Order: sequence, then structure tokens, then C-alpha cells
Amino acid sequence: MRLTMFSAGHSPRLGAVVGDRIVDLSTAHLAFRAATGDDCESVALLRALVPEDSLEFLRGGRRSREAAQATLAWLAEQPDRGESAVGPWGERLSHRLEEVTLHSPILRPRKIVCVGLNYRDHAEEQGIPLEKLPKNPIVFAKYDRSLVGHDAEVEHPAVTEQLDYEAELAVVIGRSGRFIQPEDVFSHIAGYTCFNDITSRDVQLKDRQWLRGKMGDTHAPFGPWIVTSDEIADPNRLPIRLRVNGETVQDSNTEQMIFGVAEIVSFLSRTVTFDVGDIIATGTPGGVGFVRKPPLFLRPGDEVEVEIDGIGVLRNRIGPAVGS
Repeated sequence: MRLTMFSAGHSPRLGAVVGDRIVDLSTAHLAFRAATGDDCESVALLRALVPEDSLEFLRGGRRSREAAQATLAWLAEQPDRGESAVGPWGERLSHRLEEVTLHSPILRPRKIVCVGLNYRDHAEEQGIPLEKLPKNPIVFAKYDRSLVGHDAEVEHPAVTEQLDYEAELAVVIGRSGRFIQPEDVFSHIAGYTCFNDITSRDVQLKDRQWLRGKMGDTHAPFGPWIVTSDEIADPNRLPIRLRVNGETVQDSNTEQMIFGVAEIVSFLSRTVTFDVGDIIATGTPGGVGFVRKPPLFLRPGDEVEVEIDGIGVLRNRIGPAVGS
């Protein structure tokens, strides 16, 4: 499944992307149950099984996934594939993607943990020799106000003259846990998506630590949707690229990661308990702006696209300078 939060004249709610349409999963689940003769008359109970919020849906675990899959299978069997189907109160069950606004697939995660210097080609472009590669993942954090969804505007804060891009694969936790062994990691992962670690590079380098240069509002574009883990055979072998105004400036593969997904999650879980919906950004490949010759930094009006094969394209535009 491809899961995200969307709005179409209403507050954000959970949707499943099917082709060029997005299904209102919670409402479609009510319609499915009614159409198939389910005797449950408690809307609250049915909405609890397939809620309107993606985080609550992930907390529902296997039961919620199975209910959503059954709902989508039922819609696919309708004569028009459910495109004209309506819910119990006449509301549409699906919309064309161009009709809706896509939000961050998780609106309120408890943690956004990021990994730095985790690609061999990124280390190589900075002149870091093999023997000086990190022995453990280098980590920092972002916050929920950093998150924005597909097509959302990214702020260009006046505090920086070197706004940089970083295409990354993001992992979304689907089952909480601590002290997770590497062989058990994938049973804790809900899915994967695109992430752009927008960085105020001059601020980062001036501070000699990473947090202020990384934590800006809107500086974690995330999406366009979560692809559930059953659809990604190997997250450590995915082509990843980033374009600025249509020009490809990063073009690599997650097999270049120094620490793979299982290593990262297991390592971090020795320190913190992972909660459902937590986001882990796994680092960026070579081609970032500050090491290019000449350097390439983002300006107001620029369009930035992160693309990962098997997941999709996350597109954002850089907004005007803000602050003073």
C-alpha cells in the first residue's frame, strides 16, 4: 500500500494511493462494511479499526492493515473501480490525485532521527579516506515543524546564504521497540518514503555542530507517501536521485550506505525506544551543493525533486526569504 495524509476541502485524513487516485480509507472502510453485510452498527468501532489519522492507523497493526487491504480489494471489484462510489452520507470515497493536497504522511511523529555522513560516495567527495569513515552512525534530530509534504513550500530563512539539499531514504517505524536486534529490525518497519534533509550549510559549519543548521521549520520535506515494507524487497538497494530545476545533481543507490537500515535502527534502539510513526532519515549520497564546483545552493523559486525507485517523487519549491 501507499499511505499518506491528504485533504480535499476537509481536514487532513488517511488516504491510500491507487494509480492516479487516492482513496479516503476510513470512509471507504465504512462503505465496504455496509455493502458486505457487516452487522456492526458502531461507526466509532469501525473508524477505530481504520482511523482517519495515519499514526493511529499504524498503531492498529496487522488488524488495521488487513481491514484496509480488504477495503481496497472491494473497491477494485466495483464496476467503475469505485471511482463514483460514495460513503454512508454521500461523501466521495476517492479523488483524483491532482484534486487533493498531500500532507506529510505522518503529521505528529514523536521522533525524527537523522543520520549524517552515511554514504561512501558522499564521504569520497569530501576527501574522507576509507580508514576515517564513521565507526558508528552519526545522528542528529529534526522536529515536527520541520515536516512538510509533497508540493509544500520550503522556507528560505534569512539566517542562511547557503541553503542546501540532501536526498534521503526515510524509514517509518510500525512497531515500537528497544534493544532491537538487527535480524528483527524489519518486523518493526511500517514502510519507506522520500526525505529531503534541507540544511542551512553555513549555519551548520559555523556552529561546529549540526542541530541549528538542520532543524529549521519546513526543512524536512517528507513523502509523497509511505510505501509499506511488503512492497520494498531490499531498502539497501534502491536507486536514489535529486533534481534542482530539472537538473540531476545527486544520482546514487542506497547500496552506497555505510550503515544499512538494519544496522541504523538496531544501533539507535540501544539508546532510545522507538515509537510507532517515528521517522529515521538514513543519510544522503554524493552531489550535495556545498561540495560541488562551483557550489550550488537553493534560491527562492527553485524546484527540488527527490526520487527513489519503487517509491516515487517528492517535489517542493523554495519560497521567498523569511526573517531578518
